[in-house]
Amino acid sequence: MNKRDFPKIHFYDQDFVDIYDKTWSWLGDFWLDPKTEELSPDGYFIHPQNSNFYLDQLEAIFASFFLVYSNRNYPANQNLDFLYERQEENGAIRWRYEIKTKSPVVTVENPEGVGLPLFAWAEFNLFHKTANKRRVKEIMPILQKYMSWLDETFKQENGLYAVPPITSTMYNSPRDGTCYPVDFNSAVAINALYMSALGDILNDKELSFQYKRLYFSLKTRINSLMWNPETGFYHDIDKDSQRLPQKTIAGFWPLLAEIPNEDKASQLIAHLTNPNTFGTDHPFPSLSADDPSFSQEGNGYRGSVFPAFRHLYYMLDAMFPGGGKKGDLWGAYLPCKEGVAKMEGNENFPLQRNIHFAGLSTIALMIENVIGLAISLPRKTVDWIIPNLEIMGIENLSLKRNMITILSNKSLRGWEIQMESEKLYYFTINILGQKKKTLPIPSGKCSMLIDKL
Repeated sequence: MNKRDFPKIHFYDQDFVDIYDKTWSWLGDFWLDPKTEELSPDGYFIHPQNSNFYLDQLEAIFASFFLVYSNRNYPANQNLDFLYERQEENGAIRWRYEIKTKSPVVTVENPEGVGLPLFAWAEFNLFHKTANKRRVKEIMPILQKYMSWLDETFKQENGLYAVPPITSTMYNSPRDGTCYPVDFNSAVAINALYMSALGDILNDKELSFQYKRLYFSLKTRINSLMWNPETGFYHDIDKDSQRLPQKTIAGFWPLLAEIPNEDKASQLIAHLTNPNTFGTDHPFPSLSADDPSFSQEGNGYRGSVFPAFRHLYYMLDAMFPGGGKKGDLWGAYLPCKEGVAKMEGNENFPLQRNIHFAGLSTIALMIENVIGLAISLPRKTVDWIIPNLEIMGIENLSLKRNMITILSNKSLRGWEIQMESEKLYYFTINILGQKKKTLPIPSGKCSMLIDKL
């Protein structure tokens, strides 16, 4: 295979650059051809410790968000397409398959094998990084059938979806009695929102309206039934629509679905800095620190921290521990100090180099939140949102026939942004609280002085 270089990032904290580079370099160990069990870039993205070669819905969706930045060294849609090909007559796509036998994995806890339904979100993101409208057209019937299956199988008279809470893979989270999980219902809302957006891409007004209506109906129900004004938090509810007392990380999913209004959102976000709930030294634990089941050892989903933004600093500590120790990337970390989470009786927890999820932090978050770039090929836009000017940027990011480089440097003339592109695009620079400006950037090389904007 003709290997291209991965996009290079520049950042003033070299450790961040190292963890980003290392993640790309490890990826090659994760692409396996199930027939030969040999490494192959055309295979499927599977964790090497996964001896049964399971392909997982949530992993496939989340991994697509950083694989889009691989400069096409790795396909972002391979695992997703495997799942679409398994769709059953009734529209079902199960949460996990054995790749070798192509058979679904169902369990006593999850007899229908349903997973978090976020395919439309992944496809919307793929469209903005590839501008492949034909793909949207081809996969739309699959996604519609899948949504119909969810409605027919899990939607109840109250308009919410009743599924086992294990669908989000939070296997030992104290969520007993949950009938309507807050994360699953929020995920359906997110999916509906992006189904509507995909309908807009196809200029299908009816489709767009149908899913927008579903989104607003879910938004209303989640706000009225799952929000607790006393705790300032969204909770799972039981079969009688009574809110359960636990505050789990699942209660933040409504933020992703844009469900809370400003007042609710600020109450919810306040928990992220509250040391008694989710603002632990290493934010954000999977269970609120004031819960009787909370464990400082992590103990699976009873306190472990799974990748998030401020979490990058703790990932760095585990990756570069110093003192001659060998570091690595892990699937979960301790909530109250540096170190890797533990779980009694489970030696496989957490997974070492759990890149399907860790890559969200070390690659996607690095490009989109640390460097601060948001790119859309169909709109021909690059937005660069930065809190303040530093020496940073990205070099040789290849998105379907357009190679982009954007770097900020300090020269004798002041802060300067240097750019190179194969095609014209519209560049918006937003230095928070200072300047915001949109300019057309021609193909070829150019530079601009910030003071002149």
